[in-house]
Amino acid sequence: MTSSPPQRLVAEALGTMLLVCAVVGSGIMAAQLTDDVALILLGNTLATGAILVVLITALGPVSGAHFNPAVTIALALRRKAQVSDVAPYVLVQIVGGIVGALLAHAMFEQDILQASMTIRTGPAQWLSEGVATFGLVFAIFAGVRHAPQAVPWMVGLYISAAYWFTASTSFANPAVAIARSFSDTFTGIRPNDLPGFLLAQIAGALIAAALAGWLFSDDES
Repeated sequence: MTSSPPQRLVAEALGTMLLVCAVVGSGIMAAQLTDDVALILLGNTLATGAILVVLITALGPVSGAHFNPAVTIALALRRKAQVSDVAPYVLVQIVGGIVGALLAHAMFEQDILQASMTIRTGPAQWLSEGVATFGLVFAIFAGVRHAPQAVPWMVGLYISAAYWFTASTSFANPAVAIARSFSDTFTGIRPNDLPGFLLAQIAGALIAAALAGWLFSDDES
């Protein structure tokens, strides 16, 4: 990447903002159109997978298109990203995500500032977030190594699938989880439930980074 540090940070903030805006906004829209939870989740899934493909394709050449602290940390550990970028990337990802949630509220004429009341806790939820984040980070490492041009689609399709095969509906992203705690809508999560999600996400990312480092070691030698 030849982008300057400010350009990279703006790209990360913008990408995370639009990602969360799509996640929260599509949940609000779907809930306004139907009471069928399966259809609401389907609408949420399609919007999230689609926006990921667009954002990673558009902003990947600028910042790497992490939009996710777990991804940033994992890439830095495998020396695929600069360690000096970790703290600023994580900060702008979190801020961008929160702004995205507030923007979604504004577009649907809801209270801008909210606190979610949606309970998402327990071993099954934590395990789901660990699995979801593991799979996401592993797919990114595999894609970067073997099919760089396919990474946007791999990420979009993986998250779309993980919405449906994990009990947590695959947050798989600490910045997105924090942002969703500011939204008392279909996609929300209680602030009290965040610690379990965040720990599981980071653990999943670290395991994926370690396994990818071993599994692809011959490719990288």
